[in-house]
Amino acid sequence: MDKMKFESPDLTAENVEKLASLFPGVVTEGKVNFDLLRSMLGDEVFGDEAYEFTWVGKRAAIAEAGRPIRKTLRPCVEESRNWDTTENLYIEGDNLDVLKLLQESYLGKVKMIYIDPPYNTGNDFIYRDSFAQSREEYDEAAGVYDEEGDRLFKNTETNGRFHSDWCSMIYPRLVLARNMLRYDGVLFISIGDDELNNLKKICDEVFGEANFVTIVPRIAKRTSDKGTHFRPTKDYIVVFAKNISALQDFGIAKVRDEKEYELFEQDGRRYKKSGASLFQPSLDSRPNQRYYIEAPDGSLIIPPGTVFPDKKCDGAKVKPVSNADKVWRWSVDSYLKQKDLLIFTQGSAKNPLLDENGNQSKWNIYPKVYFDEDIEATLHPEDVIYDYPNSQGTKELNSLGIPFSFGKPTGLVHFLEKLLNDKQMIVLDFFSGSATTAHAVMQLNAEDGGKRKFIMVQLPEETDEKSEAYKAGYSTICEIGKERIRRAGDKIQSEVLRVKSGVEEPENNFTLNSPNSILDIGFRVLKLDDTNMEDVYYAAGETTQDMLLMLESNIKPDRTDIDLLFGCLLDWGLPLSMPHTHEKIDSFTVHTYNDGDLIACFDEHINEKAVREIARRKPLRAVFRDSSFTSSPEKINVFEIFKLLAPNTTVRVI
Repeated sequence: MDKMKFESPDLTAENVEKLASLFPGVVTEGKVNFDLLRSMLGDEVFGDEAYEFTWVGKRAAIAEAGRPIRKTLRPCVEESRNWDTTENLYIEGDNLDVLKLLQESYLGKVKMIYIDPPYNTGNDFIYRDSFAQSREEYDEAAGVYDEEGDRLFKNTETNGRFHSDWCSMIYPRLVLARNMLRYDGVLFISIGDDELNNLKKICDEVFGEANFVTIVPRIAKRTSDKGTHFRPTKDYIVVFAKNISALQDFGIAKVRDEKEYELFEQDGRRYKKSGASLFQPSLDSRPNQRYYIEAPDGSLIIPPGTVFPDKKCDGAKVKPVSNADKVWRWSVDSYLKQKDLLIFTQGSAKNPLLDENGNQSKWNIYPKVYFDEDIEATLHPEDVIYDYPNSQGTKELNSLGIPFSFGKPTGLVHFLEKLLNDKQMIVLDFFSGSATTAHAVMQLNAEDGGKRKFIMVQLPEETDEKSEAYKAGYSTICEIGKERIRRAGDKIQSEVLRVKSGVEEPENNFTLNSPNSILDIGFRVLKLDDTNMEDVYYAAGETTQDMLLMLESNIKPDRTDIDLLFGCLLDWGLPLSMPHTHEKIDSFTVHTYNDGDLIACFDEHINEKAVREIARRKPLRAVFRDSSFTSSPEKINVFEIFKLLAPNTTVRVI
């Protein structure tokens, strides 16, 4: 009976295994013979010189992405909301460790990642990762660490590793984030001028240059004259795809309100004339776009000019000879195929169109647009974002009674989410800050009836004691984020109820396209902590018999059943947002996760009757406490019971 690992996946070892499967001879005893690999690939593919982007500490940063850890995520039900029904997650802890723990549970499952990492302006705090020996030596010499060993430090421009520190921080996190993206997933990163170029190069390496989508400038603020040479008003959104070939076109819905248009009806469908006439001034010679169109009264219409078709009939064409000869927007072939999509109106006194005799025509012509098709139509977004300044983010938080500045506006993330046109997707933000992304997910779900889920990850960074947030009782950024989700959820829910009841018009241009959908405004809180297991669990070979006798359990005494359950979920790679129940079977507490994906019992000395009942339910996985079995024959008996009653169940112990 196998034991649970309770260790994040060793991605480096997995990559070596993949290499061995392709080139079996280059891996011996877990080591890669790179000289042999070069030979098998052909020496000509390796040049002496190549374009390379590097910095001090890069190798250590790359290695860190694949290094396993022994940590866990502990549920915090009392700080959660709607624990039993929600599919949203709020995780407190260092995002590097959290991303490692989530690798198997959310491998290839996240459609959208939005992050707003530190901009590295010289005043921003960045994460201190201690995996590089050169970094530790440098920091010790520079006196960076304080007595408490704080996780964040201010990376000032006077630091000799100013850019290197930032690059080493972001690189492994992006490697792990890419693993979690779906095949058609997209990464959006907000960034400032200082690290834009470095971020682009890092993403080129991690995602591949071919998967670069664009860099979108965003008007972030209006400032006084405080900048150097120019007043700073913008930041950027760097966009990369997991696989550019799988990425659908981004589209934003045209906002259409039938009250704004004069609508007509034909064959049971409503239509309107488009905003632009079919007539189009042109400086080009377009022989297929200067022709007669027959009006309802039988007269012929043509754009202004000096050349007229020889034949006076519908569709007769002539080649323009000068700039004075204007044309239609449609070619003659398009016109003949879709004549029924034209609307004729009485022209104004300034109507430029002519009749077949060269006189002013009384008719003007517009393409017909069916209103239902127009509502569903989309446009590519512009590659500059003007509409969501940072001041909106501050106002939104203040409107919720939370005094916090510099949060990203909800509208920005809301806009990015809509581009992907996926109502079921998982959205991840591992620099979640004030939880703008969670707010945007709930808002959009309320508007279109979507079932999007969010995963927020945030280090419990302490707020400044002089700040208004601290004075209001928020000692960490996590407390701000969780409270923001609660209050935003309540506000959105109340708007939904007002719309359903028709009591009043909704606020903030709120629309409700699916009033009967159930809105998920809850979230499960999980907190990063050391492993649930005592050291003896991992180093049994170094433990003497006397030490074993002194140990009552290989599980830490402060850990609960639900701690152990979620540790098993991580180890088995199961999602953390599924429903779970617990019940008594012959006086033993049994936990069932997602209707049988996993059944666990962590009680001591579980009897055969309870084991048989669990086996009869045929779960996909079953786990028991190792100390439940006092002897090897008892373990063998459990294995035989499952072999008989549930042969497809994987059974493990902790």
